[in-house]
Amino acid sequence: MAFIGTLRNKAGTWVVVFVFVAIISFILQDLLGNNSVLLNNNDVGEIAGRDISLEEYQAAIQEREANYILNFNRKPGDREMLNLRQQAWELLVLRNAFQKQFDEVGIDVTSAEVEDMIWGKNVDDNIRQTQAFVNQTTGQFDKNLVIQYLNSIKDVPSDPQQAAMWQEQRTRWELFQRDLAPARERLKYENLLIKTNYITTAEAEQEYHNQTDVAEAKYIYIPFHTVSDSIEVSDSDLKAYYDSHKERYKTAETRDLKYVEFSIVASAADSAAVREEMKRISTELQQTEDDSAYAASNTDGAEAFGRYNAGNVPTFVKVEDLKKGNIIGPVLDGNAYKVAKVTDVIKDTVYSARAAHILIKPENETAEGKKAAKEKARGILNEIKKGASFSAKALEHGTDGTATKGGDLGWFQTGMMVKPFNDAVFNATKTGLLNDVVETDFGYHIISITNTKDNTGYEVAVVERTIGPSDATTNEAYRKAEAFQSGLSSLAEFTERAKAEGVIVQDAKNIQAGDRRVGNLGDARQIVQWLYRDASKGDVSNVFDQQTEYVVAIMTGKTDEGYRSLESVKTEILPEVKKQAKAKVIIDKLKDKTGTLDEIANAYGEDAEVYNTADLKMNATALQGAGFDPKAVGVAFALESGKRSEPFAGENGVLIMEVQNKTVAPEVADYSPYELPIQQNVQTRSSFNIAEAIKDNAKIEDKRYKFY
Repeated sequence: MAFIGTLRNKAGTWVVVFVFVAIISFILQDLLGNNSVLLNNNDVGEIAGRDISLEEYQAAIQEREANYILNFNRKPGDREMLNLRQQAWELLVLRNAFQKQFDEVGIDVTSAEVEDMIWGKNVDDNIRQTQAFVNQTTGQFDKNLVIQYLNSIKDVPSDPQQAAMWQEQRTRWELFQRDLAPARERLKYENLLIKTNYITTAEAEQEYHNQTDVAEAKYIYIPFHTVSDSIEVSDSDLKAYYDSHKERYKTAETRDLKYVEFSIVASAADSAAVREEMKRISTELQQTEDDSAYAASNTDGAEAFGRYNAGNVPTFVKVEDLKKGNIIGPVLDGNAYKVAKVTDVIKDTVYSARAAHILIKPENETAEGKKAAKEKARGILNEIKKGASFSAKALEHGTDGTATKGGDLGWFQTGMMVKPFNDAVFNATKTGLLNDVVETDFGYHIISITNTKDNTGYEVAVVERTIGPSDATTNEAYRKAEAFQSGLSSLAEFTERAKAEGVIVQDAKNIQAGDRRVGNLGDARQIVQWLYRDASKGDVSNVFDQQTEYVVAIMTGKTDEGYRSLESVKTEILPEVKKQAKAKVIIDKLKDKTGTLDEIANAYGEDAEVYNTADLKMNATALQGAGFDPKAVGVAFALESGKRSEPFAGENGVLIMEVQNKTVAPEVADYSPYELPIQQNVQTRSSFNIAEAIKDNAKIEDKRYKFY
């Protein structure tokens, strides 16, 4: 206001008006610009010709959230909320697209059916699996618990606090119950269509022959890779392939971008700062009287205080340092500095010991095999007694994973090893080599006691500090990202600057509006939203904070719903077109070759291999040498016995098939056993296909990216 007043005094009212108009224009441009939420209203999409508002979508999300709380008795986390938002959208699709289809065929769910789904014979799975309705004694669903619950939420409690809880529970239940009928309607609708599926006798007979007809075949196989990959293909070749396979490249609306990352990584200075802080903490921990409380309030780790023995002390602690009152550290352990204080040394009920062993396993379980293994083990034991190195012998003769560690088993507690081994170690009264080998189910053990049994326990407080990037390091990474982004206005500038600064430019293509991942980034939803809500081709983004890195992106392309352009799929098409060109080279070389398959292969050269198969079946999808190639199998069964095919291109190379003999299975009286697998396959696909058909017909437009 002081600024406005100064303008009025010095330049008159017209200046104030000019500034006011400029500010209003700026605000209106922001609100009513091309990407304004106000201009585009608050719709999140369109389903079956009906606009879906943000409020309606959020209400559906709240319904899903209420159901989640009812089922799991807790609020959903961020990851669960992603799924719940998608479920909410599917719910709106059900209500707006599917419901029309249900109404057209007269599908209805009565109140009696709903009651049956709640406490009758056909209880809904969501109710059946709710923990609140599981009998704690039997571990089974108990419909009486459902009835008790429904009775408990009938009447409003007189106590205001209880009334509020009652209202929340009742609302959750009503939202849940509201979904029961639509779900049953959908099941009825799908069953209505699925039951119309019919498998003919001809189809069953064909399946019978697919499984039982056998061909004895011989074939030449010449892989595509035997022709140089530098083979040239023309633009017209690419265009011809694209035109004949265009349906493969049908797509929803997608966007492409390139991006660079500026990682936020702790520096050496950050590590040194944490170490200095831990030195201070070690002093304070030494002086404090309440070790566990101090550790709990200062650590980044999960375990601030624990009771240990020699066999399970923290890895950064040495057993010899475990003396009451002793401070250990700061010690660098992984990506953290740790300080420990031995609060107390006690006598525990559990014993620990440490030993090394050499395991000699019998070659077999016969008496002779065991005898040979025992004699070998005793021979090695005698060598060690005479001065040979235990660890060297373990490396030479050990038959388990400890051999490379000199046989060291580390510390272990009573009961962790098999009984004969456990007894031998924990009955030992001194360290060193045991006098004889010990037999267990695993074989024969030569054992050296490193530390005899000990039941000393240690109460240890641990403070841990993770080494993370400091504010200065984070700010420096942001400064670099901001400097990189500044002034960029084209892809050429973007790539040039990246090259000059030694930053790798990464590609992310075919990003859809609902995606959350971009390239190798984690949850990059904010980048996808920018791409769809704000960006145009060639636009450079602001700096995105991705928690562990800063990202700058540039939109490089857009594909409208329909077919991807030839240019955008050239890299995908090129290998396939090269296959065709290589096939022509190989086939042209085979054309003038005659004689038996072996003679043709010899004449072609070492790249041609001849294979035989005596039991090729029509439902096979692969051939020896050629790999996955259902087309080649089809060619074989299309030939008459004793006939040979022309050279043809398969999946991975060129083949010539020759059928020596084909055995067609005889007719049978009943093909019904072969109907069932076809029927199951059809029914499995039907539910998905029905849903996809309804969605396609509804012409769904998903604009949730504007808000989520």
